[in-house]
Amino acid sequence: MAVESAGRPAPRRNPLSKEVVLRTAVALADEAGNGVPSMRKLAERLDVEAASLYHHFRNKVVILDGMVDLVFSEIELPSDDVDWRAAMRRRAVSMRGALIRHPWAISLMDSRTNPGHATLRHHNAVIGCLRSAGFSIAGGAHALSVLDSYIYGFTLQELSLPFKSSVDLEDVAGSILKHMPHDEFPHLTEMIVHRALGSSYAYTEEFEIGLDLILDGLQRQRESWL
Repeated sequence: MAVESAGRPAPRRNPLSKEVVLRTAVALADEAGNGVPSMRKLAERLDVEAASLYHHFRNKVVILDGMVDLVFSEIELPSDDVDWRAAMRRRAVSMRGALIRHPWAISLMDSRTNPGHATLRHHNAVIGCLRSAGFSIAGGAHALSVLDSYIYGFTLQELSLPFKSSVDLEDVAGSILKHMPHDEFPHLTEMIVHRALGSSYAYTEEFEIGLDLILDGLQRQRESWL
């Protein structure tokens, strides 16, 4: 921390604000990958005393609320210019992108009891899009639940995979195939040989395939949900 000659902390050139604190907390969490920074680490990054943070946030829970709200603010809201399927698809792709950028947020997104404005705006817009498309209140709840479960689950699995590219996948699959008894596991062998090896297979392509299946199912069911 900068110190004046008299030994007192020098004033910050840029005043500490809630937004600065939250964006710094998000950056620290992104660097860690799967953890939320302590108040001490956050204060160190901001070059302030930890007590200074409590002038803006009464506790760490409020900081978590704000961090999640920032992530929700990055997700594309459904547009009135496209039909509900296209809107839900774009929103799902945008949400997956935000969760990949901020993997720590997956377990926190729907756990807040005091959601921020961006979070409320997001959910209101999604529900409004579904309702305008003819979904009943119950149907909208079903749609939102299955879509979010798929997005969170797929992203969590994607982040856990031991490969990041087609080349990495071929290395992993080749190693498994080399040590696996083919006669005992013929179906798995077939999948590895014809899908994972030499086909430039990208697991990320599975996301939109699964998403289309869900959207097709929601379209078929929406009029039956009263």
